[in-house]
Order: sequence, then structure tokens, then C-alpha cells
Amino acid sequence: MAKRYGGKFSPDGSDTPEQPERNQFDGARVDPVGVRANVMFAPAIPLVFLSLNDGAIGMTLGLVAAGLLTGAAYLLREGLRAEAAYNARRVARRPAFPRKIFASVLTGIGAGLAAFRNDYLDAETVAQVSLLAPVLYGLAGTVLHSLAFGFDPLKDKGMEGVDTFQQDRVARAVNEAETYLTAMSDAIARAGDRRMEARVERFQTAARELFRTVEEDPRDLSGARKYLTVYLQGARDATVKFADVYSRTRDAQTLNDYSALLDDLEQNFAARTRKMLLDDRSDLTVEIDVLRDRLQREGVRLD
Repeated sequence: MAKRYGGKFSPDGSDTPEQPERNQFDGARVDPVGVRANVMFAPAIPLVFLSLNDGAIGMTLGLVAAGLLTGAAYLLREGLRAEAAYNARRVARRPAFPRKIFASVLTGIGAGLAAFRNDYLDAETVAQVSLLAPVLYGLAGTVLHSLAFGFDPLKDKGMEGVDTFQQDRVARAVNEAETYLTAMSDAIARAGDRRMEARVERFQTAARELFRTVEEDPRDLSGARKYLTVYLQGARDATVKFADVYSRTRDAQTLNDYSALLDDLEQNFAARTRKMLLDDRSDLTVEIDVLRDRLQREGVRLD
């Protein structure tokens, strides 16, 4: 059926603009682990195969060096993810374990040990092996790794005036809520429906907006706790059940019911976030009024 075109500036148009729909990519999170980080797993592979026929000592040195390089690559991946989570939050603590720094150190040790292995194989006796070249290779590997990937955040962000006890409570609640969202992503992937995976990601975006609001003001935790625990746990259980049923039956009614559930959850989470933001604005208004009254009592004229 044809629909008449209209809008705010059209004749007989409404003065109230329509709310734009949320873009499906709004709030999407990109995995911070890119090609550069994944390439760091590659050097250990040829080192393992080249060490298999080098005798007991040569093989052991090669395998240990490969293990150190692999561990460094794994720490780098986790460090990049922790840094991305730190940057995404306005209030955050520095990582307790500096993964990227330790990844640089392990990379240097692995490179130095691999260089020592090569010198050992070329020398006739152990006494002829020089430690200067392995040490230089190790230092170069550490420095280059640090320059390529940087360091971990080394200080807290936005923690001035924040009750650390309350912040710890919020951090534990948010971490538990994130486990529910991760379980939802794992479960919906089994359903084999790309549209529903995108729909779940949209709901997770709304949920994480609530997380960030609570993190910025830990006083909101008491009012949002049931959203972080009860509702998300129920959403996870419903997602697991939906994935099990829909992957076997492909029932359209089951799909519609689950989609409607996500719509209700997203609307409720968004409404709770808006309410907390309005409460914060009301608190700010009260603080401004109190400050104005104090200034007036002090004889300061306010225009």
C-alpha cells in the first residue's frame, strides 16, 4: 500500500521528530587482536620442527624457546583485549597483570634462547658459546616487541573520588554479567542463524550501556543488580534452550517468540539506563541549586 511522504518540515507535518532507529552496527565491538598479534604465533612453528633432529640439548633448547614465544603471543592477545576493555570504559582500573609487558619480556627471552641454541650447535664445545649475541638478540626482541605493541595501561582512569569498595562490587557484578553475555554468544552460534546472532549482539550492546552507566556511578548498582544477575541469567538460559530447539526444528514460531523476548529485554535495559541517567541529572541539578544558595548567602550575586 502506498504511504504518503511527510516529515517535520512537510505540510501538516508534526513538530516532534521521529526517533531514528538504532543502527545495527551501533556499539559493535571489534576484536582488538589483529593480524600482527596472530603472526606472533608463527615463529615458534618452524623452530619446533628444526629442533627435532638437533640432539637432546638442541631439541630441548628449541622446544623451550618455542614455548616461550607461544606463551608471549598468547599473553599479547589477552593484553590487547584487556587494553581495549580499559579504553572502552570511562572508569577503569589498570590491569592487575601487565600482559603486554610480560609478552615483550618472554619474546626477548625466547629470541635469546633460540640464538643461544644456534650458537651451541655451531660450536664444538659449550665453553666456546658466547652469551653476547643471545643477550643482544633478546634485548632487541624485547624492545622491538614493546615498540610494535606498546605497554599496558599503568594507571587507573576516572577513579578520582570513587569509593574503591563500591567500585570493586561493581566490577564483580559486571564481570559476572559479562560471563552471561559470553554464554549467550556461544549458545546462539549453535543455532546457525546469522540474523539472530546480530539480534543478540544488539541486545548485548544495550546491556553493556547499562554496565558502563553503573560503572560510572556505583550508587546505581543496587537498582540495577537484578538486571545484571537475574535478567541476564534468564536471558542466557532462554538463549541456550532456543539454540537447542531451533537448531533441530527450525520452527518459525520459536524464532518469533525468542525475538520478541530479546525486544522486551532490550527495551527494559534501555529504559533502566535512561532512568539512571535522569537520576544522575537530577542529582547534578540539586548540587547546582545547593551551590547557588550558598553563594547567595555569602553575598555573591548570580545573574
